[in-house]
Amino acid sequence: MRLSFHGADRGVTGSCHLIECSGKKILIDCGLYQGGREAEESNAKPFGFDPKDIDCVLLTHAHLDHCGRLPLLAKRGFRGEIVTTSASRELAKLVMIDAANIQEEEARKQIHGHRRRHTDTPLYSLLDAFNALDLFGRTVRYNQPIGIAEGIRATFMDAGHILGSATILLELEEDGRKRSVLFSGDLGNSGRPLLRDPETPLNADVVVMETTYGDRLHRPFRPSVEEFYEAVTDTFKRGGNVVIPTFALERAQEILYFLKVGMDEGKLSRSIQVFLDSPMAISATEIFERHPECYDEKTAMLFSEGRDPFHLPGLHFTRESTESIAINQIGGGAIIMAGSGMCTGGRIKHHLKHNLGRKDSSVIFVGYAATGTLARQLIDGDKTVRIHGEEVDVRAKIHTINGFSAHADQAELLAWHGRIQGVSRTFLVHGEELTMNDFAARLKNTQVEMPAISESFEL
Repeated sequence: MRLSFHGADRGVTGSCHLIECSGKKILIDCGLYQGGREAEESNAKPFGFDPKDIDCVLLTHAHLDHCGRLPLLAKRGFRGEIVTTSASRELAKLVMIDAANIQEEEARKQIHGHRRRHTDTPLYSLLDAFNALDLFGRTVRYNQPIGIAEGIRATFMDAGHILGSATILLELEEDGRKRSVLFSGDLGNSGRPLLRDPETPLNADVVVMETTYGDRLHRPFRPSVEEFYEAVTDTFKRGGNVVIPTFALERAQEILYFLKVGMDEGKLSRSIQVFLDSPMAISATEIFERHPECYDEKTAMLFSEGRDPFHLPGLHFTRESTESIAINQIGGGAIIMAGSGMCTGGRIKHHLKHNLGRKDSSVIFVGYAATGTLARQLIDGDKTVRIHGEEVDVRAKIHTINGFSAHADQAELLAWHGRIQGVSRTFLVHGEELTMNDFAARLKNTQVEMPAISESFEL
């Protein structure tokens, strides 16, 4: 039995881990690296294994940094089965098709604009994405073990991160030896609306766990919501717009939920115009409505009573690009939610270009921003940023509200790990190196590893 690491190793994006057991090769996630030029180059490199040799991919959830290289895996020869939850399967379809469209669009811009980077060829095409979708096989339910191959059994448990997200327990047997390996996936922030809290298995020999926020504590959730309301109302008093870079999966729906709550509680005006300017987020919201099995009890009851928690007065879904362009004619009083959440592409760049230079407007960040992204530049206080080849002055007010994070913080990660019995070895992934070092020092009674890219371990 071997475990090797091929992404999100001493970094936050590109999750990809390989288990070898009983002659089979099982991949856990296959995500895109996200960030600047270095991330693009990492995505184009060889995987560190032959895709043709992979028998099965187990997908923890549908975020781009966990599923975004599946089309590339298929393009390079993978013909096995992709196994995940029903909700993740639907959301991954949206994410991969969107990513393929962006890849093709960026390649066209390079060719037509004669602005060569390291390549004018898209990482993968829309056809590659559809070919990957054809490889999705069985869907699983939470806490129902499924046989992957002889000697390999998987159990998906609710990770509470986004709709359909899972922690995966692999039970392995080879030549009479048994090992249980637990992959945390991305763990959710407990006590949040919409989804259930993350589940923790009773036992595991080996744990592979994320450390995105392993060095910090989140601000309490309710004060973060109040800060969000204050940022919105203050911006409108100044006569500007609120721009929210939004992750299409989970964060967009959660913001819609709290805008509705704010209106119901009288903390926000019911006359606010809200634009969800993201075709993927719009489609994701529709998918959310089809999966009550993923919700907490309160939210599931709202849907059963016919009360959609994502519907609010003044909400506009803008799918067409012409509708998106028209939003920029609005001088003030609008909330504009658009992707991508890290501002690496999508419609958000256009809205930032039109609003960053305005002192009366605000940009509210409610999610993680990786190093090298436009979002991180703004959060770090850069006074000018480059958007679509132009230098843009930053005069708008920048708000960072970390309490909305869909990731567990340090205390929750430690508590989750501490509830698992029998952990002899813990591998830390999906975090920046300094964060991992901080978190590793706090783990007790387990051997801690921080694997480098392509590093392999005997289990």
